[in-house]
Order: sequence, then C-alpha cells, then structure tokens
Amino acid sequence: MRQEEIWNAEVAQSYDTPGAGMFAPEVLEPTLDRLAELADGGRALEFAIGTGRVAVPLARRGVPVTGIEMSQPMIDQLRTKADDATIPVVVGDMATARAPGTFQLVYLVYNTISNLLRQAEQVACFRNAARHLVPGGRFVVELWVPELRKLPPGQQAVVRQSEAGYIGLHTYDVLRQHVLSHHFWFDDGSTARVFRSPHRYIWPAELDLMAQLAGFELEARHADWHGAEFTAESRSHVSVYRLPPATSPM
Repeated sequence: MRQEEIWNAEVAQSYDTPGAGMFAPEVLEPTLDRLAELADGGRALEFAIGTGRVAVPLARRGVPVTGIEMSQPMIDQLRTKADDATIPVVVGDMATARAPGTFQLVYLVYNTISNLLRQAEQVACFRNAARHLVPGGRFVVELWVPELRKLPPGQQAVVRQSEAGYIGLHTYDVLRQHVLSHHFWFDDGSTARVFRSPHRYIWPAELDLMAQLAGFELEARHADWHGAEFTAESRSHVSVYRLPPATSPM
C-alpha cells in the first residue's frame, strides 16, 4: 500500500471537514497560535501540507508558507483555497524533496511523520528539515504516543475511538513498530465507508535521537498545542526541536 495510492482523489475530496474534527476551531486555533509564534516573523515550511488545513489560515495570519506534498490530488484540493503565488508547493517526499530558500520554521503536524514506514526514512525527514532551516531555526513535530499499554496480551487490535457513526481502531505489528489505522463510518443502513492507512510508530525518546542525529536539540515538549504538561499519561505531544544558532566570528 503506497502513500500515493492512499491519498488519492477520492480521499482528497472528502478530507476537509470545515468546522469539525481536526478542522474545528478549538483544534486549529491553538495550532496556528503556536506556529505563528515559533515562525517569529520568518518563513515557514510545512512537510506533507495536504489540503492546506494549517497552511492556508497560517498564511492569512501573515506567515509566508511553502509546502512539500507527494499527493497531487491533495495539492489540487489545496489549490481550490490558495494559488501557487500565495502558497508555493513542491511535489515530492518530505524525507527528500527540497523547497527553494531557507526557513525559520519547518513543521509536521497531525502524526504525519509516522506515514514514513521505515526508521531510516524518518531520520532522513529530520535531516531534510535541518537542510531547510536557518541557524537557530526550529522543527516542530506533532505526534501521538503509542498506546501499547492498552494492547491485551495475545491481541493485536486496540479501539482508538468509538462514537455515533464512527469506529476507529489500530492493529499493531510490534516487531516492526508498524500500526495499521482502520476508520469505519456508517449510518443506519447496511453499508459503511472504510479508510485504512499504515504507519510506523515512534516513541518520544526515539524521536529525540532522530533529532540529535540531524543536529537538533529538544527545546520543548508539551502534551498539546496549548502548552499542557507532557506526562506519562499524555496521548500525544508537540515537540519543538532547534538547530544551534550561528556562532559569531571571533
């Protein structure tokens, strides 16, 4: 199952849910507040920009945003909201593609680094972020914490979320650190809509080591975009990594 096959035209056309889910103001506004603060008046680069859920409103706040995205259908959906002059997008893999210029901030939201299914690709993603940043620039990663404590002995599946009209569950391959996310939407009838996507989960300590290999230091880690304390019970985290600032000549 290749990423290009997953993020196809059908998914792109149904991805946006204005005002609800991950597009809800209570989810999106704190994200925008924090990213605008970290951009600090400079340019921002979004890896896996998708349909522009974050990039479009961030650009409206005056932050110049460029994107990297491998799915042309997702870019096409983004183009219904912002043209190339407003938000330039490079077509390619976030682990290897290069956007022109340098940036104050690179960010990767909503667990997307886990779409890279090999550890080497995830390390390459950090190194690619470092290549794009000015000295002292920051790389922000939003990621969920693996929920293996919920996995009963001898079983491979965990229900992630269950509510009216929707069930989400994860099936784990703990040997390869892979998880397959299953999403089921249904109504009162006999049919359901299904979406599945593979991921490689990453522990926070492993993520920090990836950052170190790329020359970053962990500057901050919180449980959410509001800045809540990250604890052993946190289900996700927002981690801010920073490159060393430029050294002044003697």
